[in-house]
Amino acid sequence: MRYFRKITGERVYLSPINPDDAETYTKWLNDPDVGNLWGTYNKSYNLEVTREDLERRSKAYNFAIVRSEDDKLLGHIDLHDFYWINRLAWLGIFIGEPEHRGKGYGSEAIGLILSYGFDTLNLHSVTLSVRADNERAIACYQKAGF
Repeated sequence: MRYFRKITGERVYLSPINPDDAETYTKWLNDPDVGNLWGTYNKSYNLEVTREDLERRSKAYNFAIVRSEDDKLLGHIDLHDFYWINRLAWLGIFIGEPEHRGKGYGSEAIGLILSYGFDTLNLHSVTLSVRADNERAIACYQKAGF
């Protein structure tokens, strides 16, 4: 896969999403650990549906989270459902593989996209929703200032 360093941090960078990653995203979105928290587990994802979704998302503020040292795709982060009059957007994020969770990649990616949202897109507010039983995400969001 090919990634582009759109927004760079110390250990990760955010790249425009690549529809060629449809197989990886299909695996992640059908995984109960990701799907239940991302809100997609009640849907059926196959390669065609995922590719169409990634094609659609590639035209908006959706980014692949990529590890800088080896260009490894780690997850997804986006800003969506903009209310431009109020300068507000919603944040969504997931780290795909269990072995990459809890290592600070998500926290760094959130910091990068918040800087992009506030400094580049001139947002005034970013909000999100989280399940009450997702303690890891709640801790990450609180660390980021939510």
